[in-house]
Amino acid sequence: MKIKMLFTVLALSAVVFTSCEDNKKKEQAEKERMEQMEAEREAEMQAEKEKMEMESNSIAAKAMETDTLSTLVSALTAAELAEMFKTEEGPFTVFAPHNGAFNNVDKATLESLMQPENKEKLADVLKYHVVSGEVTSQQLVQAINENDGKYEISTVGGGTLVASLDGENVILTDENGNKATVVTADVDASNGVVHVIDAVVMKKA
Repeated sequence: MKIKMLFTVLALSAVVFTSCEDNKKKEQAEKERMEQMEAEREAEMQAEKEKMEMESNSIAAKAMETDTLSTLVSALTAAELAEMFKTEEGPFTVFAPHNGAFNNVDKATLESLMQPENKEKLADVLKYHVVSGEVTSQQLVQAINENDGKYEISTVGGGTLVASLDGENVILTDENGNKATVVTADVDASNGVVHVIDAVVMKKA
């Protein structure tokens, strides 16, 4: 009888021990799962924070904050390019025509480009003002000086611009021979740099 009771106690002890071990394993697994979820949540929050910080300092944000670039912002929106300069990492160099530059474009031509059915043509014009990579004014001047006074720039929209110097001013000459002067240089953004120019440049038709 005593032996039987002893086996019973041992058996119950084994069950209790096993149960305790199982509970510990479950608790540990649950703890690890919660820690992983917390880590993932923190990573998501950090990524979102970084995205918001980037967007608030992006090329698009800088343009939107600048009153003299309001026509460019409208054009970027019409061409569905605003999001590109807001969220894409880049970096890009944008030669941004100010409002006065757009005022010098033939009114009928500009109104036509801003129509929804012509958004691809408008995008093509705007991308001609964009260079892949970040090029500061200092780097641009250096490149001009190292290339006998003229530096050819390939644009995102295809085609080329030729940069040169007129005194201390950087001049861009488009494929039609029209010129634009950089009037404000090195507006720093999270995904590149903006140089404000006084004319709209165009590729050869």
